[in-house]
Amino acid sequence: MSSVALASPTTVVVRVDGQEFSVSRGTRVKAFLRRHFPDLEPQCLGAILGNRLADLETPIAASCDLVPVTYASKAGARIYRATLTVMLCEAVARLFPGARVQVGQALGDGYYFDVFKEPMLSLEDVAAIEAEMRRMVERKEALATMRVPVQQAIEVFQAAGATSKVGMARAMRHPWVTLVTMGRHVDLWFHPLLPTAEGIRAFHVVPYAHGLVLGFPPPGRPDEPPRPPRNHRGLFAVYRETREWNRLLGVETIADLNRVVVEGRIGEVIRVAEALHERKIVAVADEVARRRGCRLVLVAGPSSSGKTTFVKRLRMQLMAIGIRPKELSVDNYYVNRKDTPRDEDGEYDFECIEAIDLPLLNEQLDALLKGRTVKTPRYSFQKGTRSPKTVPMQLGPQEILLIEGIHGLNDRLTEAVPREQKFRLYVSALTQLCMDDHNRIFTSDARLLRRIVRDRLYRGYCGAETLRRWPKVRAGEERHIYAFQDQADMMFNSALVYEPAVLKVFAERYLMEVQDSDPVFVEATRLLEFLDLFVPIFADDVPATSILREFIGGSSFEY
Repeated sequence: MSSVALASPTTVVVRVDGQEFSVSRGTRVKAFLRRHFPDLEPQCLGAILGNRLADLETPIAASCDLVPVTYASKAGARIYRATLTVMLCEAVARLFPGARVQVGQALGDGYYFDVFKEPMLSLEDVAAIEAEMRRMVERKEALATMRVPVQQAIEVFQAAGATSKVGMARAMRHPWVTLVTMGRHVDLWFHPLLPTAEGIRAFHVVPYAHGLVLGFPPPGRPDEPPRPPRNHRGLFAVYRETREWNRLLGVETIADLNRVVVEGRIGEVIRVAEALHERKIVAVADEVARRRGCRLVLVAGPSSSGKTTFVKRLRMQLMAIGIRPKELSVDNYYVNRKDTPRDEDGEYDFECIEAIDLPLLNEQLDALLKGRTVKTPRYSFQKGTRSPKTVPMQLGPQEILLIEGIHGLNDRLTEAVPREQKFRLYVSALTQLCMDDHNRIFTSDARLLRRIVRDRLYRGYCGAETLRRWPKVRAGEERHIYAFQDQADMMFNSALVYEPAVLKVFAERYLMEVQDSDPVFVEATRLLEFLDLFVPIFADDVPATSILREFIGGSSFEY
């Protein structure tokens, strides 16, 4: 068989915001930006080429649209944060050979890390790590990437004692993998990075708990110093508790989860994970009972946290200890559509607290807690108006109210109720499963995957539509939920260590439906690459009362 050479022009056309540029094939993104956008180039961390995220060293191989990526975007922030993480691990490897770095949770604008070494990490050690990273920036040190056979990568990690990376390399199931290094520390490459440390502007490394926090500039402001990490005691405790649960289950990384699936032990892991959830819900119910004056339980949390199922399971546990709960839906207290405030884009802002009829809600809460009968409203989201029909409701002496909604932790929602009569709960999916020791799973991805599946199955929205809506959902959470999370009396982590592998069975197809011409294709591709790391788990072993059933169907509860 004879080979055929493909004819190839020496130039390609690059389109940027309506402008066209003819460049030599193979021109690297950074060189293109430096020539045609010299003022913008220093701010660029990467680019979207043909609707795919690329780093600055990527050669432009074909005519395409190019969108510069800066720190103002989520994609740019990920590039910046991933680069700093590699630099942190390299600094520790240089200063403390043999020390183990383990990534933890996001805390505000930073990531928490444990550093295991002898002697224990000190304040001086943390300062030395930051100083070494700043020298990397001054020296414009390179982040070298190399594509190697997977077996070679495994040998490198085995020699370094990096067992979590050995498992991750095997989980990737590709003959070749990409590694990144700055000299001593070698890591797996999962997404674009900066080619050198020169592009890093602001960061800090500060002590926190028994480890340190790597702080990043505020969103969209790469030259601004990071804000000091807030003392999220309750949130941090929940993270550590979940880490301990994962350790007890023997599932701390994706490789661990894949192993128990392949070995046929996933049924037991699912049952234990669900039992841990139930124990926590029982603890919440016991705490409500302990607070003798409590008449109102408020459950708040971001989108797709499983708040609805949590409330139903909490109701069962309260009834089991002799407390009779009644549920009141804040959704029925929305103002009429025409009176709803609008956001900066002129669209209805259903997530702001002013979209709720606060005077009516508080008037009726006050009456209910005094034993009076009230006529609770009913709201039609289809019509955007309150129904003329009402439903009478009364609260007996031994009964309490359960209210679920995003504003539950904001005192303005229930200002008519004395503080001692309220118990506030924060529910979110705070995943602590990691890719490996140094690469974390974005906490919000768990909720996004849940929402993609639920929207496609039950709300008539395709995956692309959910991805388009997600940035506004997240912005609303920043304004209306996260600012109040520290006011919660208790926190419940609704994440299940096995859930990404179950959601994969559904979400993979819904993400594949996203067209490559759609701007959200970049995000769909990122999520598909993430899901590709998991061995799938079918839903058969997921209990009917699981929070996960709220999203995949088959729940024993009615919604």
